[in-house]
Amino acid sequence: MARRPGLTRERLLEAATELIDGRGPDALALAPLATRFGVRSPSLYNHVNGLGDLRGALTLRGLERLGDALTAAVAGRAGPGALAAVAHAYRAFALAHPGLYALTQRAVTGGTASADSDALERASNAVVEVVLAVLRGYGLEGDAAIHATRALRSALHGFVALETGGGFGMPQAVDVSFERLVSVLDAGLQGELAA
Repeated sequence: MARRPGLTRERLLEAATELIDGRGPDALALAPLATRFGVRSPSLYNHVNGLGDLRGALTLRGLERLGDALTAAVAGRAGPGALAAVAHAYRAFALAHPGLYALTQRAVTGGTASADSDALERASNAVVEVVLAVLRGYGLEGDAAIHATRALRSALHGFVALETGGGFGMPQAVDVSFERLVSVLDAGLQGELAA
């Protein structure tokens, strides 16, 4: 089959990213993407192996971009400064790319969509490794670090899920609330050292 000039896998992924960031991951479908490029849906199979492959590729993209953002944020930082940098980078990514962010929240395990599962696992592990590095600055290792990672992720995800879902209706500044959350997380992690 001839490929449509200008339609590449990368351009398709960019369009799909815009679609899910604008309308949510449940809006992902081949038909609107085909319409955008002026082709029929079967033409997209020259670039992806169906919707599962596309979803997997977007999940990988989201994990890689989140990992890159977190890594850049913590460079040269440790302890509370690293925690604050990770928290702010996490929130910024979720707000800028709500669709990609939503895809990153699904556990990466064997049998995940058609994208390269090894690449997905590496990208997911890279995100976790950034957080574990931050937690080492608090002296947390092993099981304690995993539990702290889960607590940190739960707090940050809960905040951004409420924020992106319009759950903060009171007039007080959301940024101030976020700063207080980060302070509470820092105090809790420092408390882990005393436990």
